[in-house]
Amino acid sequence: MTDVRTMGFTDVRTTNLAVVLSHLRTSGPSSRAAIAASTGLNKATVSSLTSDLIDQRLLRETGTSGNRIGRPGTSLALDGSAYAAIGIQVAADSMTALAIDFAGDQIIRWHRALGAHRAGEIITLAQRAATRVRQQGRSVLGLTVAVPGLVDENGVVRISPTLGWSDLDLRTLVAGSLRQPGLVVTVANQATTAALTNKDPNSIYVSGTAGIEAGVIAHGRPLHGARGFTGQIGRFTLGPAGAPTLHDLAGIEPLVRRALTGFDPESLTDLAPAVEQVAVQARAGDAATLAALRDTGRHLGQGLAMLANLTDPSVIVLGDHYASLAGWLIPAVEAELAAQVLAPSGIRVVASDLGLHAAALGGALSHLDRVDNGSLPKAV
Repeated sequence: MTDVRTMGFTDVRTTNLAVVLSHLRTSGPSSRAAIAASTGLNKATVSSLTSDLIDQRLLRETGTSGNRIGRPGTSLALDGSAYAAIGIQVAADSMTALAIDFAGDQIIRWHRALGAHRAGEIITLAQRAATRVRQQGRSVLGLTVAVPGLVDENGVVRISPTLGWSDLDLRTLVAGSLRQPGLVVTVANQATTAALTNKDPNSIYVSGTAGIEAGVIAHGRPLHGARGFTGQIGRFTLGPAGAPTLHDLAGIEPLVRRALTGFDPESLTDLAPAVEQVAVQARAGDAATLAALRDTGRHLGQGLAMLANLTDPSVIVLGDHYASLAGWLIPAVEAELAAQVLAPSGIRVVASDLGLHAAALGGALSHLDRVDNGSLPKAV
């Protein structure tokens, strides 16, 4: 039998609140009349909803709107003064903390080295970021820590070779340290979290900071799988046991090894300077560097073609270190996609413009999305 339930008043109101917030998030400041016209809600409903959202300090009146005939309406916009969300991105030797207010404006971006006491340093950074947000007079909507590796739905890092962790309950450690009951704290894979910054609802974000990981967005939602363990495309291997993996052939560190004579990865705590040196040599026309980039792009394209045949994305975003080298990688990637993807229409391949903090931003945005979808915070 089919379970048929009537949607209650609370469900309808939550849905309508989400409609109003999403409209203002995507369209910018609008009058009540414009919101009603664009969303299909009647004016009385919009007036009631926006009144509640103003009381919640999620919306504010910004003045009059002159984009209509007759009496001008009062324009409404998202209010960034009362709430903020935090994302923390963790790499092998560094951390980035980023906070955005409810209007989407960046209010914190800190980059810190990560030493031997990794979990403790992450906790300290989370505490400081939350304290700074509260010192600014805002409540913290939520905090996400994005890490490389396999993270389950409970925020337990099951395995992260990059960080040397297995079965670490990082979510409980961070949440307990913040001592704020009810605060939503999540821990997630960094590539999947970075993919939340993609604007296209069917897209892939490719990260090269810790092996090769991919975050997949399908119909506007991140693809998690049964246990949340998706996106480990660096493990792709075609051939007999012991054959090179995709990371061996297309990873950032192997690329740098081939392009820079005498490169010793153990001597660096951050690959970014080495990646920039590869770009310098490529711009200078160094033949060996250009050959290494073409080879890397070709293998990366082959791996992405397998993933694209499974997920059918509209766009593939090359993130972090790949973005720094995208001008040389993209032609080879596109050629492999064109040759190997069965779908007749082309897939766009673009470079991310978010540098090394896409996962921090995606983590913060995930908490704004919760509110936009109707999970309103307690009034402050």
